[in-house]
Amino acid sequence: MVQSATDPVTLTREPLYLHGIELYRAREFFTCHEVLEELWTPMRGPHRLYLQALIHFAVAFYHQQRRNPLGAERQLRKALRKLERYLPAYEGMDTATLYRDGQACMRRIQAGEMPEPPRMLLQSLVDSRLGHGGE
Repeated sequence: MVQSATDPVTLTREPLYLHGIELYRAREFFTCHEVLEELWTPMRGPHRLYLQALIHFAVAFYHQQRRNPLGAERQLRKALRKLERYLPAYEGMDTATLYRDGQACMRRIQAGEMPEPPRMLLQSLVDSRLGHGGE
């Protein structure tokens, strides 16, 4: 990954970004967090906070898998706060749907339920790369 003002990084062309989304969809939340963090660590600019929001989503649902609702709620709150800046779409991601579904998950976690993680919906071109035709 090389980032400059004249050639900014496009996350939809980053293998780590796409692999992280694949891992999230496969409910491999811990590994998703690790992969996205590898991309996030050297990142600067607006992509950095966006990637951190996705990492928080992964960690939230990792906590939920481990039956830690308080940890899930805390991470989801961080994810939603950061994702707000990237609505309604960013880098191929339908952030508006992710945000809305994340809020619904938060309410369900607070009610003592175990909701399904919100889906990360990417534009059809990226979806075809991931082998998930047109969600």
